[in-house]
Amino acid sequence: MTGVPASATGGSGTPAPRGKLGAAAVNQASLWNIANILTMVRLVLVPGFVVLLFQDGGHDPAWRAWAWAAFAVAMITDVFDGHLARTYNLVTDFGKIADPIADKAIMAAGLISLSYLGDLPWWVTGVILARELGITLMRFWVIRHGVIPASRGGKVKTLAQGTAVGMYVLMLTGPLATLRFWVMAVAVVLTVVTGLDYVRQAVVLRRRGLAAERAAAAAGVDGR
Repeated sequence: MTGVPASATGGSGTPAPRGKLGAAAVNQASLWNIANILTMVRLVLVPGFVVLLFQDGGHDPAWRAWAWAAFAVAMITDVFDGHLARTYNLVTDFGKIADPIADKAIMAAGLISLSYLGDLPWWVTGVILARELGITLMRFWVIRHGVIPASRGGKVKTLAQGTAVGMYVLMLTGPLATLRFWVMAVAVVLTVVTGLDYVRQAVVLRRRGLAAERAAAAAGVDGR
């Protein structure tokens, strides 16, 4: 954004009130802003990551290193796009939809690909993906009552998952191979624990929302 349109100043050159000017600036958030571009880069990296990972049968160390680089870039963009969107008022409808899709797509691609190659047990992939799908459905279940904010545990879970999957993408041996097993174990535990906590918060939020609706309905009847 390089300027304020005439509509924001009433068309006569008179500055608009500060509140209206702020609203106009927010409404100008373009689809082609840096936050959305990073999200789109992450979406493009998903098929690129899979192609690199499966080169030469999926077990070539060099190609796996390139796949890890693509995965790492995708995870880094995940850190920055949401922060930039909130900080600089770049939130758009596209970003709200595409950002969570991109997050889940790159993680799902890594987990499913690694399990297909035999590097990661399918039950690990199943637990993590079932949790992510379940939480997404849970959000729709309680959306009219409110939004549950991201917790510190959820952020640590995401970091642990990304680190673990990245370590499995690389063909590590010896102590590092043992370390990646334990990192993945921690990621699975955090996935389950934070998932259960999210369910608890969702149930509480829904109960409060329903109670508030009943109270409002009762107040409306009494006021007639």
